[in-house]
Amino acid sequence: MPKFSVQGGRRLKGSVRPAGNKNAALPMLAATLLTDEEVVLENVPSIKDAKTLLDLLGTLGAEAEWTGDNEVRVRARDVGKAQLDATAAARIRASILLAGPMLARTGGMTLPPPGGDVIGRRRMDTHFLALQRLGAEVNYTHKAFELSAKKLRGADIFLDEPSVTATENAVMAAALAEGGTTIRNAAAEPHVQDLCKMLVGMGCEISGIGTNRLEIQGAKRLGGGRFRISSDHIEVGSFIGLAAVTRGEITIEDADPQYLESTLLGFDRLGVHVEIRGEDVFITGDQEMKIKMDLGGYVPKIDDGPWPAFPADLTSIALVTATQCDGTILIHEKMFESRMFFADKLVAMGARMVLCDPHRVVVIGPSQLRGGTVESPDIRAGMGLLIAALGAEGESEIYNIGQIERGYERIDERLRALGAEIERTDSREREG
Repeated sequence: MPKFSVQGGRRLKGSVRPAGNKNAALPMLAATLLTDEEVVLENVPSIKDAKTLLDLLGTLGAEAEWTGDNEVRVRARDVGKAQLDATAAARIRASILLAGPMLARTGGMTLPPPGGDVIGRRRMDTHFLALQRLGAEVNYTHKAFELSAKKLRGADIFLDEPSVTATENAVMAAALAEGGTTIRNAAAEPHVQDLCKMLVGMGCEISGIGTNRLEIQGAKRLGGGRFRISSDHIEVGSFIGLAAVTRGEITIEDADPQYLESTLLGFDRLGVHVEIRGEDVFITGDQEMKIKMDLGGYVPKIDDGPWPAFPADLTSIALVTATQCDGTILIHEKMFESRMFFADKLVAMGARMVLCDPHRVVVIGPSQLRGGTVESPDIRAGMGLLIAALGAEGESEIYNIGQIERGYERIDERLRALGAEIERTDSREREG
């Protein structure tokens, strides 16, 4: 089984560039199915999830290939109704993003249940309710979703939750629907904005990008083009936490600071301060790391929510960072009921915290973390454990690192460039 071996306690230093936004790359790859013309995507993260989705595009009849380290070319000239392989679809949550484009382009598909991180129940109802409003029929068996539509027509859609992927599915389907579509209570995350800007570049009219109300005028056909994926703001936040926990001095280049306001507010509450230098951000090695109490001396909290609130994907990073900060804070993960369960692994490493319930953890810091043997339960918790190991005293071994590598490109190489002592051992090396 692949693992990371980490020797903690080193202060990291240097510059790092975040990869392209994973959560933008996946819907943008799916959107290439909306046209028979060539689409080139730049700044695609070279991660397992992107590679798996490219494989799925190929099974649907698209020509898909890497043309550079972070560049992908897709030509979906001959796609037709198809049934995805259940095993392949179960590898990633993003397989559900094929539903909207395939309905719009071919009139339907058979979609096995998608996979993804095990962080609690992840509803799919919002996706199918939105697609049904556009005219799709959805039939579910225990093995697959049967999706079909004679013709998609624009509609007024109110999403029952501001789901990112449901918004993306609805926008992609509406892009080729007849007439206009309004999506209210839409998600507005940076990755949703990236997708909408791509669709505009392909010939679709969309207004309200970056807000919770999107207006889409369906096009008769969409064209190809070349599009660039923004930097991953979750990876930027992860590197901020890394710098703080290791007391490192790190410059994060091309960080797209316009997407970091809520992230920086959360870290500021922990006593971690970030300097913005143009498009870069800089974290000093002499952070105060003192938690700011609420007015009246009350215990503060960091809680997540839909954009522009503190991102749910950074609560795991905030939890680890808080273990090294002076004071007490509540980390409240509202969106997924299993994400905070990795707290017990941090307790075993020496963290002082109390898991109150599936959503809330009280952290009392600072605490000296000790190296240990842990297993990554999901992408973000895995990165949190890796950061903890880098800040801990002694050696750690982290297993199930495929979860981390689903979301973070060449993370061991990039950490070594900052001075981390980390080695990756794969199964072949261990067997030999």
